[in-house]
Amino acid sequence: MSAVVWTAVGSLAAWLWLLLGQGFFWRTDVRLPPRGEPDDWPSVCVVVPARDEAAVLPDSLPSLLAQDYPGRAEIFLVDDGSSDGTGELARELARLHGGLPLTVGSPGEPPAGWTGKLWAVRHGIGLARARAPEYLLLTDADIAHAPDSLRELVAAARTGGFDVVSQMARLRVESVWERLVVPAFVYFFAQLYPFRRIAVRGSRTAAAAGGCVLLRADAAERARIPDAIRHAVIDDVALARAVKGGGGHIWLGLAERVDSVRPYPRLHDLWRMVSRSAYAQLRHNPLLLAGTVAGLAVVYLVPPIALFVGLATGSVWAATAGGLAWLLMTATYLPMLRYYRQPLWLAPLLPVTAFLYLLMTVDSAVQHYRGRGAAWKGRTYARPDTALDES
Repeated sequence: MSAVVWTAVGSLAAWLWLLLGQGFFWRTDVRLPPRGEPDDWPSVCVVVPARDEAAVLPDSLPSLLAQDYPGRAEIFLVDDGSSDGTGELARELARLHGGLPLTVGSPGEPPAGWTGKLWAVRHGIGLARARAPEYLLLTDADIAHAPDSLRELVAAARTGGFDVVSQMARLRVESVWERLVVPAFVYFFAQLYPFRRIAVRGSRTAAAAGGCVLLRADAAERARIPDAIRHAVIDDVALARAVKGGGGHIWLGLAERVDSVRPYPRLHDLWRMVSRSAYAQLRHNPLLLAGTVAGLAVVYLVPPIALFVGLATGSVWAATAGGLAWLLMTATYLPMLRYYRQPLWLAPLLPVTAFLYLLMTVDSAVQHYRGRGAAWKGRTYARPDTALDES
């Protein structure tokens, strides 16, 4: 049997394992767990780090101000050195819309060893501490919440006894490139961190989605959040690991009415979103990079190549193994496309998207070794331990 056949068979075996042995990552039915209304509604402080977010605040902040929450809730927006009037716009939106009380703070420039976002989160939590909240909702400035979002998050946390309840916000999918890249972003994330395993006590899988994280205040103190993860590149995953590592119970699933309003109209915008943290995910390790590139190639690129090579050369084994692997790949991607309300004919194009992600990952490593580091809102973090990721 030729190398093409063996590689195609290996790819098919990998897809059979992914289908059945990776926590059913491809299913999209992991939504907020069963919940009931608590006897009393605990106090919640909402912390929103924001740097140059004037373009998206009108679409997101009013949704937080309008939260229909039976208990005491207050919003702390931390204007992290914005140059576009983010803080003043937030105050004006609060005056126009009313609703929950809003405090706008400013932490100053982050000291060495801190990412800008986590320094802003620290400042927001410090402001909130004076209110002695039982829960903190950490949410990004580009996230719009349904009116009952906070109520549902708290009910889920109380009913299930969770220290963290996080929802993967539904990202915007309108431009051609967003349709091609965004659903796959969430699909790949779920493949790395199967949602079903995250909520299992004792499992090593831990992750959260930074756009929407409800966190028990006492769990944050035990895990020393955010100080313990002050230099984390992928801060939401680091937060979940810190809480779970300290014995906390965490949950992550897909959102139904929590949406990102940030547009990514061009491939360049999506490329930057992925590449600035991809190599950090691999711990800046060249061997992990090589393994990831090889794995992406075998799992996602080999199936269509083997199918076409097999058809062209008359190799039944290559065509069959490649075709079946591509079929499994396509089938596992369909639920995510349905979740994002996208045409199902995009599913067979997943190898094209995977190839783009492969290039983004390599570019992330190239930028790292050129000393450019990660960049976010005008800040560049050249050192690996101070790089920033915010998606």
